[in-house]
Amino acid sequence: MSDETTIAGRTYTTPRYIVHLIKSISVGSGPMKLAAAFAIVVGAMLDLSAGSAHAEGDAAAGEGVFNRCKTCHTIEEGGPPKMGPNLHGVYGRQAGTAPPGSLHSGKLEESGVIWDDQTLTEWLAAPARFIKGVKMTFRLTKDQDIADIIAYLKVNSPDAE
Repeated sequence: MSDETTIAGRTYTTPRYIVHLIKSISVGSGPMKLAAAFAIVVGAMLDLSAGSAHAEGDAAAGEGVFNRCKTCHTIEEGGPPKMGPNLHGVYGRQAGTAPPGSLHSGKLEESGVIWDDQTLTEWLAAPARFIKGVKMTFRLTKDQDIADIIAYLKVNSPDAE
C-alpha cells in the first residue's frame, strides 16, 4: 500500500510507513496525532531529497562534466595516474584498489567501499565527509552533474552492471 504524488513533473511514492502514519492520525488522539504528523513531514522531506539525488544520468553529458576532473584523473584504459588515480573501470571496484602507480589516500582502501551509484553519489557530493582523511577536496554540487558523471564512469567500466 503506497500512494503516488506528482510535483513539478516528478512522481514520488509515499512509503508504506507514512501511509500507515496518516491512517493513525485519523484514529489516534493528542500526542499520537502530533507524533504522526511530525513523522509524515520529516519522512516526506527525506524522500523528496533522496529522490533528487537519484536523477537519471546521461553519459554524454557526463563526459563534459568529467572535463573538470581531468586535472587530477585520466579515464582511458591504461591511462597514467595523475594527482588521482586513473578511473577506467572504477564502477564496481573497491575504493583504493586503483592500478599500480596510482596515488590515493590509504583511507580509501581502509574504507571497504565499493563504487556504485549510491557510494559515488555520496563521494562526489562531499568526499571528505564520506570518507574522513581523504585528500580529494573537489566536489560536485548539482545532482544532475553527479548522475551524469556516474553514467560516464559506468560506460568506462567494462564490468559495470
